[in-house]
Amino acid sequence: MSAETADFTGFTDFHVRAGRAADGPYALAIDPERAGWGYSSLRVLELPAGGHHSFATGGSEWIVLPLSGGCTVMTDSGDTFELTGRESVFSGVTDFAYVPRDAHVQIATGAGGRFALTGARCARRLPARYGPASAVPVELRGTGNCSRQVNNFGAADVFECDKLIAVEVLTPGGNWSSYPPHKHDECRPGEEAELEEIYYFEIAAAVDAGGNSRPGLGYQRVSPSGRGRGTDVLAEVRSGDAVLIPDGWHGPSIAAPGHDMYYLNVMAGPAATREWLICDHPDHGWIRATWPDQPVDPRLPLYDAPAGDLR
Repeated sequence: MSAETADFTGFTDFHVRAGRAADGPYALAIDPERAGWGYSSLRVLELPAGGHHSFATGGSEWIVLPLSGGCTVMTDSGDTFELTGRESVFSGVTDFAYVPRDAHVQIATGAGGRFALTGARCARRLPARYGPASAVPVELRGTGNCSRQVNNFGAADVFECDKLIAVEVLTPGGNWSSYPPHKHDECRPGEEAELEEIYYFEIAAAVDAGGNSRPGLGYQRVSPSGRGRGTDVLAEVRSGDAVLIPDGWHGPSIAAPGHDMYYLNVMAGPAATREWLICDHPDHGWIRATWPDQPVDPRLPLYDAPAGDLR
């Protein structure tokens, strides 16, 4: 499917609505060519029971991350990883598999499921590896109505990659995350790293007083920083949506009351050193000083990493 066929030309609004970037088995397919940048990629693969899918990694490294369900990941070098996965992104931390550039990979599932492929163009070819759920650090960030949970499965100081940085964020309904607004669109050694970023959203449904399931929504803001494309977004986001951030101050990510928000962050950039260094917006960074005086939202953590290896 071409970008033109998918109505996916140029990302002029940077908000990619669910289904707009579908491509074959992928419910979402974003790569550097489509995004018009250099490094970051994200695919969301949907497979039926008994389904399988093969792909070439090309010049990118990838992490296969179950969103729902489990799978087997196999490489042409003979590596095989059994991923237990999870029921949903709101039910638990998952295990995952890293596969290197210049490889051929097959993903197969017995019961079916949805799997995120987070990718980054890279230079080094690292070995394929299994990431157990029990080794994923679960961080509680912020306090009060800025409280959120971060699953640091692919954080720069947690799991080795060449370029790729990826984490999951869970925001309880009514809270703000990605706040204060921050940016990482220029290279300032020791202070800020240049990173392209993709946000992929899922919003938890809620049950009303009549027992009816109600779909949820959230909001994402990106404002110009004076660099790059001048990215300017105020998006109402729903499950399956993505927001692209080539530059700019990003945040807040706002979860509607009654609906927990999940987003997957995928980042990569040109720096020789892989690190997440951010700069707070000067008008809003003061909020951090208020956090020590407030408790963390008692709804968090929504879940913790399991005590042992799930395999």
